[in-house]
Amino acid sequence: MDSFAGLESFVRAADLLSFAKAGRLLGISASAVGKNVARLEQQLGVRLFNRTTRHTRLTQEGALFHERCRRILDELDDARAMMQDAIAAPRGRLRVSLPTIGYRFLLPVLPAFKARYPEIELDLDFNDRLVDVIAEGVDVAIRSGELVDSQLVARRLGPFQFVLVASPAYLARQGVPQVPADLARHACLRYKFVTGGKVEEWDLPGLPERLPPGLLCNNMEAMLGAAIAGLGVAYMPDFLARDSLARGELQRVLAAHLVRQGQFSALWPSSRQLSPKVRAFVDFAGEHMFKETVEDAATGQITK
Repeated sequence: MDSFAGLESFVRAADLLSFAKAGRLLGISASAVGKNVARLEQQLGVRLFNRTTRHTRLTQEGALFHERCRRILDELDDARAMMQDAIAAPRGRLRVSLPTIGYRFLLPVLPAFKARYPEIELDLDFNDRLVDVIAEGVDVAIRSGELVDSQLVARRLGPFQFVLVASPAYLARQGVPQVPADLARHACLRYKFVTGGKVEEWDLPGLPERLPPGLLCNNMEAMLGAAIAGLGVAYMPDFLARDSLARGELQRVLAAHLVRQGQFSALWPSSRQLSPKVRAFVDFAGEHMFKETVEDAATGQITK
């Protein structure tokens, strides 16, 4: 029996509590994961999982075994990374998780990254849910906001600003708000977080107690489209609105009242040796990905 395959199948299935998800992560079928785990259980003489048609749960013995095996696999990964660092250029598959709108700041610099590191195979996952970096086997995640997980290390990549925008047609019809209190007379397009369903707050002093509901959606690109279509005033990151502002599809409002600045960071597990491919990606991202925004901030300009 391939003991390593059995251990790896068990750990990934225990991380995700799903043989199917573990199979997708490992690049094998769910039945292959099940067979690997079954052989491991037979070898150990204990049952590691309790499975029904709807749920997969670790047994008490399985939970104890998982904790030890997880550390073993992490040590093996670290040893492999150290060898790669010593003998080779960064290479291999790199799983990167980004917010849905992350393609807007990643894709422009992607050709330069691929030219510099042709042996790194990028596996990009764009989504707005709260990703479990460790359990889902993500090498590095790019997210905004403060780091709250002590099991992760963060490196700041670059800042961004929030802007309020609306279409020229909407503003001609409804008028241009001059102070935040004027938003009480406008349709407000609000972003709802995928995880938890909380509605994003607009960080402006002097806002009315309740913003009139124009639209709620959990996708920033959809909100951008709604603003361009003239459905109301939207609050979004500057890099999302930049192209539409340049084309005249959107217009900034209340710019002098917007003080909030966001921050993107790269996150990776603190318990792991920083592999060459992760180091290469994080260093490149810090150098290139938010260069335009950083330069604008340094010169005091507001990105259009």
